[in-house]
Amino acid sequence: MSKESTQVISSSVGTAETQVSAIEMVDLCKNFGTFKAVDHLTLTVRQGEIFGLLGPNGSGKTTTINMISGLSVPTSGVVKVLGYDVRRDARKVRQILGAVPQETALYEELTAWANMDFHADLFGIPVKEKKERITRILELVQLLDRKNSRVGTFSGGMKRRLALGRALLHEPQLVYLDEPTLGVDVQARRVIWDYILSLRNQGKTVLITTNYLEEAQALCDRLAIIDHGKLIAVDTPEHLKQTYGGSVIEVETEKPSASVDEIRRLTGVKDVVQEKTHLTITTQGIHNIVPHIINILSQEGELRDIAVREPNLDEIFLRLTGTALRD
Repeated sequence: MSKESTQVISSSVGTAETQVSAIEMVDLCKNFGTFKAVDHLTLTVRQGEIFGLLGPNGSGKTTTINMISGLSVPTSGVVKVLGYDVRRDARKVRQILGAVPQETALYEELTAWANMDFHADLFGIPVKEKKERITRILELVQLLDRKNSRVGTFSGGMKRRLALGRALLHEPQLVYLDEPTLGVDVQARRVIWDYILSLRNQGKTVLITTNYLEEAQALCDRLAIIDHGKLIAVDTPEHLKQTYGGSVIEVETEKPSASVDEIRRLTGVKDVVQEKTHLTITTQGIHNIVPHIINILSQEGELRDIAVREPNLDEIFLRLTGTALRD
């Protein structure tokens, strides 16, 4: 093998350190008049990961996604998709990006096959490849047996699966899913989750926005939480819980406690919420605090139940942003 060939192969394979990012945002800003929808956002999504973008309504998620997909021009800063600048190489970015918007935008009067055929023509898929590719994708999303059925007769879960298949028809390297299981039943959600996880096994990068924190925890390798256009945190779901969560102590008392303020003053207690006889105590970094809490509460009467658990992502999100995800 020639030296030149060796160099080409080495360059194309690359290493973990030199691999081009799937998405790279540097100091990204988007202003609407005096309103800063996205405020100096710097974030990197690695190739081959499932990445979640979370934030309450009005946080800047949609504006960020619109800039990634080329639907909106940044006020300043840089956004690249697999090394291509979205402003300069918009056509190339569209070819390597598959999108499933919240509204599936399917032609409901047409069959599943006709929807896929139309999309194949839009992306210039060669005629000799089209039939085989549509068949393979419909089989993959478990809709081949309904290929001749009108989409208007499909359930919500079937429509989401068809929209997923349509987004993959042109074999994109990056797939963006906006609320991938919105409005589908539990069984369909599990099927879609399994399919999304299989995309990672195929080497594709998946970007998800979701209001289901359970979904984010089940699917995502890493999460970014944004609010008011700024990056609040980025990490794995597990590390976010370890870093920002501490432990949650649930206590059921005989009667409403009068010692809530005393518990709040304990070192390591971050928050105490009382609902009648139920106390939810959030701690941080202190592992021997339970005996102190028991000692305080037992002086008031019987403790009916006490349990220690990890925080869930809803609680982490609320702590970081001060607002619930669905606000």
